[in-house]
This record gives sequence, structure tokens and C-alpha cells, in this order.
Amino acid sequence: MSAILMPKPDERVLARRDTIIAGLAALLPPEALITSEDERRAYETDALTAYRQMPLAVVLPQTTAQVAAILAFLNAEGVKVVARGAGTSLAGGALPTADAVVLGVSKMNRVLNVDIPNRTIRVEAGVTNLGVSAAVQHLGFFYAPDPSSQLACTIAGNIGMNSGGAHCLKYGVTTNNVLGVKMVMIDGTIVEIGGEALDAAGLDLLGLIVGSEGQIGVVTEATLRILPLAEGARPMLMGFQSAEACGACVAAIIGSGIIPVAIEYMDRPAIRVCEAFAHAGYPLDVEALLIIEVEGSEEEIADLISRITAIAAEFNPSTLKVSQSEAESAAIWKGRKSAFGAMGRIADYMCMDGTIPTGQLPRVLTGIADICNGYGLEVANIFHAGDGNLHPLVLFNANKPGELEKAEAAGADILKLCVEVGGCLTGEHGVGVEKRELMVHQFNTIDLDQQMRIKTALDPQWLLNPHKVFPLEGRPV
Repeated sequence: MSAILMPKPDERVLARRDTIIAGLAALLPPEALITSEDERRAYETDALTAYRQMPLAVVLPQTTAQVAAILAFLNAEGVKVVARGAGTSLAGGALPTADAVVLGVSKMNRVLNVDIPNRTIRVEAGVTNLGVSAAVQHLGFFYAPDPSSQLACTIAGNIGMNSGGAHCLKYGVTTNNVLGVKMVMIDGTIVEIGGEALDAAGLDLLGLIVGSEGQIGVVTEATLRILPLAEGARPMLMGFQSAEACGACVAAIIGSGIIPVAIEYMDRPAIRVCEAFAHAGYPLDVEALLIIEVEGSEEEIADLISRITAIAAEFNPSTLKVSQSEAESAAIWKGRKSAFGAMGRIADYMCMDGTIPTGQLPRVLTGIADICNGYGLEVANIFHAGDGNLHPLVLFNANKPGELEKAEAAGADILKLCVEVGGCLTGEHGVGVEKRELMVHQFNTIDLDQQMRIKTALDPQWLLNPHKVFPLEGRPV
């Protein structure tokens, strides 16, 4: 049995399933309501595939008005709602329960407005991350946050989890690039928060919404900041003979005041798997690898590469390679962006997501290896080293009894280590169900109570994604 507990479904809701479905059918066109077992099965899990549960029903609205009608009805019926983007959540953020209705935003996928003078774009929440950049690339702009799942993941999920990505070291994560949202509250009220201004009047409620994991409302539209494409960009590879030297090099680069576009880290197991998949030219004789990208004019790029090379020399890199073409740059990033999928070809894994101060990288990398060795498990490290957002992949055999539990225990210890050194439980994947019970290691009772009071004020019955984020014990509802 897994260590993660799921709440028992409300039998009273299950007994009224036919009535609830009839009520939803009266609000939506037939193609927007999924009730059959075979079709609901596609929504029983997200990217945390160790857990699955068939939802009560699935609704796929196409408008904000439909979302409002759905939530008002389910609120009156006391039925739980799990908002879902593309289902790429690695922390179980979109896992349903048997008494919950999944509300998917995949059909809300229109680009509503592009405002180049003000450098904004307004999109429906089901637009993919990469779709935002695709809508403005021909105009010389892009959307900065770039999760590895950007081909599939939606803006809705990005906002829910405050997603990041390789290039967020320079440009910030989702919260730094969202200017406004349209959101539906649990009672069906439609609210608009923020707007096209860089600093909207009033309380910064966007700071509460981004990263709230669907706990306080369902975002249906978002106004995002778009940025001009850089004049040029170039990645470089550096290989080191120890993880400690590699981690220390990252800390030295950041400490010098240089902010590259990205600094990505891979260790030996990850390098081998990614190179076999992407043929990117990664060195296979090193213990750790950095992908460092800089951008600007040719002169700026040359200057930054020179300065970074000088800093790295103190840590004796055994390999240093600067991309010489667009094709070479694309291959380098293909390896990194495909890392999680490539790793899945050789082993089952749990992808963790903790954040630490960059100065603690050497200590934490050593600690991760010691933790996994203690459980008899292998680990591959692939992460955003520049901002300390770690993604250790704890490898295990899902077909071997007890291996999943060991992997979960090792992952929990890794996250506790992140907190211990001054970091936090999550950088971009959210808390979901995976880290829910670990929240007591990050926050004390007063902190958690304060957060739960906000949740209760905005969702009195705790119907929105209710079994996520907060520990099951100590909840007010």
C-alpha cells in the first residue's frame, strides 16, 4: 500500500450520481459532459500515475459562463470539483476522488487578444504554454515561463502550480509573468483580478491566486506578459568530475552577479540517458554537466561566455563546449527538454521538486545521494540549478513490491533536506497530494491555520480540489 492516503468518498454524493449528472446535462451540450466509464478513465489520474481514481463525471466547458453555471450547481449540490488543465501535474494536483467532478479547460483554448504596444496577450486557460509563444513569435515576442511539458501543459495548470522552466532564471516564473485573470468562484461568481497594467490597483490578489492549485477558484482567462525575442542566444556545455565541483561552480556564477538565461544540471545517469535519446553531444565521461545559456548581441554573448569560462576554471571542468550553430543549440535543448521522458524509457521514477539556496547545492547533492543509497535506490539529478529548483528522479521498479513505498520515503527525506537547508517543498510542481503531509515540515500550525482560513473564506465547503495541499488532519472542514 502507498503512503499517501486519499479521503473516503461521500456516500451521499455517490448515491445522487444520476441526479447530479442530470443537472449537469441540463446546463451543457452533450459533447461537454462525460459520464461513461471508458471515457472517464482518461481522467482518473494525472502525471503522478501511481495513483488513480475514477471521477463521478467530467465536464468540458467552452465558456466562462458555462464554468459559472457548473460551479454554482455543484456548490448547491455539495459536490467536489477538481479543475484540470492537461493533466501533466507530477504532484497529483489533478487527481480526482470518486465523489468529485473533474472540470477540464481543454476546450477553452482561444487566443483572445494580442496587444504588442503594451506587450500583453490575453488567452483562455486551456491554451498550451507553447501555444502562447507560437501566437506572438511571428511578431518577434515570446512567453518566458517554459516548463519541460510546455508542448502539452496549459496556462491553467501553469497558474495553478506557479510553473517555472529552464529560462525562468532570468525572466521569472509564472507569477512574474501573469498580469490578470478572469476567475470563477465556487458559487458561480465571475471575478476579474489585475489587468493589462504592470501594477494593478488594490491588494495583490494575483499573488494569492498564482500557485493556489485550484483551491480558491477556477481560472478561465489570463492576461500574460510577452517579451521581445532576444537578438541572439547560445548555450554552452561544461562537464565536471564531481557533483560538488559542479554545484560550487553554479553558486560562483550566480554569486558573481551574472544572470544567464538558464543554468541546467544533469548528473551521469541523466547524461547517458538523454544523450542516447537526443544525440546532443553531451560528454559521457563526466559526473555532472551544466547547460548554460546566455543571450544578447554577438558581443554580449562573447563577453558573458568569456566571464563564465573564467569563473568555471576555478572548478576544473574537464569538458567545455560552446554551441556553434542553431542546430547544435536545438540538440542541446532537446536533450534537456526530453529528459523526463527519456528517463522513463529505462526505469520507473518519482520526480521530486524542491527548492534550495544555490549556495547549498554541493551539500544537498551529496545528501540526495546518501539518502537514496540508504534506501538502496538509484537517483538521477536533472534540475534548474541557477535558481536552486531541484528535480531528483528517484528510480524504482513499480513491479517489485515495496519499491514504490521506498521511493516515496526517499523522496520525502529529500524534500525535508531542502527545507532543512533553508529551501522549500516545491518550486513549480505544486504540493498536490504528493507533499500534502509534508507541509508540517515547512509550516507550523499557526501558518497552516492562517492559510486554511483563507481557503475557508473563499470556499466555505472546501469543494474546490479539497484533498490537496493541506494535511488531512487539522482541517476545519
